[in-house]
Amino acid sequence: MRDAPRALHPVLDGLKQGVELGPAFPAVLLPPLGGARTTPARPDAALAAPAPGPTPVPRVARRADFVGEAPPPAVRQVADWATDSRDNGVLHFVIVDKKDARVWVFDPAGRLIAQTAVLLGAAPGDHSVAGIGDRPIADVRPEERTTPAGRFLAEPGRNAHLEDVVWVDYDAAVSMHRLRAVDASERRQERLATPTSADNRISYGCINVPPAFFDAYIKPAFDNRRGVVYVLPEVKTVPEAFARWYQVPGDRG
Repeated sequence: MRDAPRALHPVLDGLKQGVELGPAFPAVLLPPLGGARTTPARPDAALAAPAPGPTPVPRVARRADFVGEAPPPAVRQVADWATDSRDNGVLHFVIVDKKDARVWVFDPAGRLIAQTAVLLGAAPGDHSVAGIGDRPIADVRPEERTTPAGRFLAEPGRNAHLEDVVWVDYDAAVSMHRLRAVDASERRQERLATPTSADNRISYGCINVPPAFFDAYIKPAFDNRRGVVYVLPEVKTVPEAFARWYQVPGDRG
């Protein structure tokens, strides 16, 4: 056997002596087998499953109640939005559908109260001419006789004839009022009674309502308080006319 390197000789000599001496040297250099203390492994916090939280409850969209009526899509969309967003607050609201020449009256919770045909501005368009409310009615040109679209905070009042009306846009002199005979040749009553809306564009911009309907539904809704009137556009889109409008999730319109 080849000699171990010189540096290892003392080690080998010591081991040899320990074997030879036996019990004279207690075995204190090595711990007893199985006697070492160990630290239990800690679970990795990143792998620990989080405690289950409460299941989120999906928000249920609020929608207008049309009590069996079948409105045009735009009427339903705006009514659902107003009801879901509470845009009307605690006020009654009215939707004026210019394309169909009808008004829809709702209670503050979005439940339809009644609807009817109306007469509207003779000229198509969604804007009022600036300053038109200060001009004599005789000076309003045919192309300026529009019913403006948009959201209006309407309130009851009286016009120049001391008739009780609902002012939709006071500055533009646009109101909801009872149908009255202005010129017999215009046949306003007959126009209102026809089944089509094609002949319902005849006013200077105001919303002419059947007298019985005005007294039964419009007047009580705005009696000594404000209300919201949404006039649907006929040139612009609904989002363009109502800046805060959004599609209600699951909207049926």
